[in-house]
Amino acid sequence: MDIPSAPRIGLVVPPENPTAEPEYSHLLGSGANVHTARFPTTPGKSLQEMLETYNEVLPDVLAGFGRLPLDAAVVACSASHYLLSPEGDRKFCEQLTDLMGFPVRSSALATLDACEALGLTRLTLVSPYEPWLTDLSRSYWEKAGLTVDQVVPVPAGDRYDPYAVTTEALLAQVRRHELADDTTLLCTGTGMFTLAALEELGGRREGVVMSSNLASVWWALRTVGARTDALDGHPLLRRLTPLANAA
Repeated sequence: MDIPSAPRIGLVVPPENPTAEPEYSHLLGSGANVHTARFPTTPGKSLQEMLETYNEVLPDVLAGFGRLPLDAAVVACSASHYLLSPEGDRKFCEQLTDLMGFPVRSSALATLDACEALGLTRLTLVSPYEPWLTDLSRSYWEKAGLTVDQVVPVPAGDRYDPYAVTTEALLAQVRRHELADDTTLLCTGTGMFTLAALEELGGRREGVVMSSNLASVWWALRTVGARTDALDGHPLLRRLTPLANAA
């Protein structure tokens, strides 16, 4: 696709997130252009206070794209939107869409949209979060009507840090659990590198394997009306398309 004519997707990420941009670029290939804005740093604040701040400043961060003609935008921070509940998240994103003039989704809400399109009702949650935030994530999905079969915690050594989780650690944690063949594996959060793990797990399981970034890219491409070959480009995206067509 000619670069100037490709759809433009805005991406809002936490300042230290090393993962969202490279995973988006890898998944999208030439299917769309990605333009990024970052949340401000929040020195001295707790994790929950930081997430609350992200929601407070999000309209201003999106406004920072100025007159750049975006076709859609994803807020690549699931955790801040878990604080809102699914209903609150949807209302917030609707307000942002009206304000900005283009579709806006949180990565959490984009994942819900993907689950609905794919006809998914059950999840196994693979979480790199601290326990309280994992519980909040589980509550978000359950309030949306999904059944969480199981939770697979993925610490980074002796602490919880999504940015420090390796592919080997992620796979090792998943393999330690007996999982139903038909459950959907959802790697939650946008900061944990997942693509290599999803490619390996997808070749060994009957159920869907998905991450926040994968679901968000898939939502964005469908929303901007990308060409079919963009959705069929990366193998992980290609696996989702027949399921959506059958749902």
